[in-house]
Amino acid sequence: MVIAFTILGLAALVVCIALLAMMQVRKASFARRVLVSLGMGVVLGLLLKFAFGRNKAVLDQVLPWFGLVGNGYVDLLRMIIIPLVMVSIISAILKLKDVRNLGKMSASVILTLVLTAGIAALVGETSALAFGLDARQITQGTAEQHRAATLQQNTGTATTPLADKILEIIPQNPFKDMTGARNTSTLAVVVFSAFLGVAALGIRKKHPAEAEFVQKGVDAAYAVTMRLVGIILKLTPFGVLAIMSSTLASTDYGAIVNLLKFILASYTALIVMFIIHLFLLSVFDFNPWIYLKKAWPVLTFAFMSRTSMGTIPLTIEAQTKKMGISEAIANFSATFGTAIGQNGCAGIYPAMLAVMIAPSVGINPFDIGFLLTVALVTAVSSFGVAGVGGGATFAALIVLSSLNLPVALAGVLISIEPLIDMGRTALNVSDAFVAGAITGRVMKEVDMTTYNNRDMELDQVQPI
Repeated sequence: MVIAFTILGLAALVVCIALLAMMQVRKASFARRVLVSLGMGVVLGLLLKFAFGRNKAVLDQVLPWFGLVGNGYVDLLRMIIIPLVMVSIISAILKLKDVRNLGKMSASVILTLVLTAGIAALVGETSALAFGLDARQITQGTAEQHRAATLQQNTGTATTPLADKILEIIPQNPFKDMTGARNTSTLAVVVFSAFLGVAALGIRKKHPAEAEFVQKGVDAAYAVTMRLVGIILKLTPFGVLAIMSSTLASTDYGAIVNLLKFILASYTALIVMFIIHLFLLSVFDFNPWIYLKKAWPVLTFAFMSRTSMGTIPLTIEAQTKKMGISEAIANFSATFGTAIGQNGCAGIYPAMLAVMIAPSVGINPFDIGFLLTVALVTAVSSFGVAGVGGGATFAALIVLSSLNLPVALAGVLISIEPLIDMGRTALNVSDAFVAGAITGRVMKEVDMTTYNNRDMELDQVQPI
C-alpha cells in the first residue's frame, strides 16, 4: 500500500512538471510560469498533506523525491553564486572610471542595510507590543523543550564583538571561502574579488598589455558565467513547484494553530516593513508599483526557497537587466544583503523575541530606553547572519545573549519556523533591492529609462 501511494504522489509531481515544461515550450512568460508553479505547489502540497498526513511512511518516501527537484535547484543556484559574484564584481570594477567610487558605493549599500535593520527592529517591537505577545503564554512541546535547552547551553558561543565580526569578512584563505566554509564566506569572496579588481585597474598604465589580457579573460569568464546562470534560471518554476509542495505537505498545522497569534504578529511586521521599503523607494523617485512588478518573481522564489543566498543570481539579474542598476552596485547589494542587515531574519525576529521575553525577567517591554537599546543591538548584530535557513535563530541567539536575555524562546518556536521564515526571507531580499536602488541613485548609476519601462518583466538571462 505504501509503495502504491508513493508512486501516486510521484506521478502527480511528474504531471505537474510536464505541464510546466509544456508552458515553457509554448513560450509562456517566466513570471506566468512561476505563478502557475506556485499555485500547483500549493494544491499538490495540501493534497499530499490531507491524503497522507496521517501515514508518515508515505510522506517519508515521497518527499525526498520532491526534495531532489526543489533542493537540487537551490543547490544549483548556490553552485553558481561564488563564480557569479567573483566575475561580476571584478568585471564591474574594471569598468569604473574612478576607483574611489568603490568605497562610496560599499558604504552606501552597507549603511542602507544596517539602518533598515534598525527600523525593522522597531517595527518588530511595535508589532509584538500591539499583539500583546508574552513568552510566558507559549506552550512548549517535547521537541521545543529539547531545542530550547540546547540553545540555552550554547548561548556563550553566539556573542562575538563587532570588531571581530568585521575581521571575519577579511579572507585569510580565499580558496577556503570559495567553498562556503564560514557564515561570512560570501562576503569574504566579495572582498577578495574587489581587491583583484582594484589590482587589475592598477596595472593599466605600467602594464597595458597584461591589463588588456586580464580584461579579455574577465569578459570571457563573465559571458560563460552569465550563460550558466541563464540555464539554471530556466529551472526556477520546477524548483518553486517542488519546494512549495514539500513545505505544505510537511507543515505541522497543529503548531500553527497554537502559535497563530505570533504568526499574525510576525507577518504584520513583515508587511509593514515591506511598505516602508516601498516608501523609501518612492523617496528616491522609484515608482513602487514598477518595483513590485519587476521584483515580485524574485521575492516569490525567496519566499518559497527560504534562502537569501540562493536568490542572489535572481536578485542581480533583476537589478541589472530590468531595473537599470549598474553591475557593481547590483552585485554588492545582492551579496551584502545576504549577510548584513537582513530585515526579516536579523531585524524583526530577534526584536520581537526580546520584547516577548522582557516581562519574564522583570523588564518593562514598553520602556523606551529598552526598546531603543534592542533596536541598536539588533542593527549592529545584523553583521554576518547567513542568508540560509536557520539564520534567524542564529540572529536571535546573538541579540538575546547580547542583552543578557534567556534564549530558550528561539527553541520553543521551532515548530512554526519554516512558515515564518518564508516571509522573512522575502523581506531580506527586498531590502537588498532597496539598498541597490538607493545606492544607484546616490552614485547616479541607474538607467531610469530601463527602470520605468513597464513592459519589461523578469525572464531568463539571454545568451551572451
